[in-house]
Amino acid sequence: MNIKTIAICFYIMVIYWFSLHISFLDTLFFPTLGAFGFLFLSRSFQHKELVRITIGAFVSAVIGTLLVYVYPSSISVFINVLITMLLINKFKWNAPPIVAISLIPFFSHSTHRWVIPLSACAVLVGLMLTLFVAERVDNKFGHLIAFPNKKRLRADSDSLDLSA
Repeated sequence: MNIKTIAICFYIMVIYWFSLHISFLDTLFFPTLGAFGFLFLSRSFQHKELVRITIGAFVSAVIGTLLVYVYPSSISVFINVLITMLLINKFKWNAPPIVAISLIPFFSHSTHRWVIPLSACAVLVGLMLTLFVAERVDNKFGHLIAFPNKKRLRADSDSLDLSA
């Protein structure tokens, strides 16, 4: 485990706490946030790519919110997913969790539906900033905080040549 992983997990925990305890921030937490956190950790994105993915998530949330507002139905879900997948392919956003972000308006019970795209964008920007700060801390102090490598003890029989 490294500093970036701990920082992102802590960030997700804080967002969840805010969404539980402050009523108008209920749309800040969504399960896909964990998927975005892992995606941002597991791949080596440039900051420009992270911004593009965040813009894609915002756009998809706006589309989902608009479709729920116009006609909340199964057909709207179909159109939403289709449009979002087309946009992901067209703009090469390379982040499947964007589809899940576009579905948030369909299951959110918030009375302020138009806050959903803003919340998604704000939380992902916060995730990027957390990752950015964690990278800087890791580069500067990572050697001081590094977890020691555990070496596996080997028995003499593990290295014996028994083919003779």
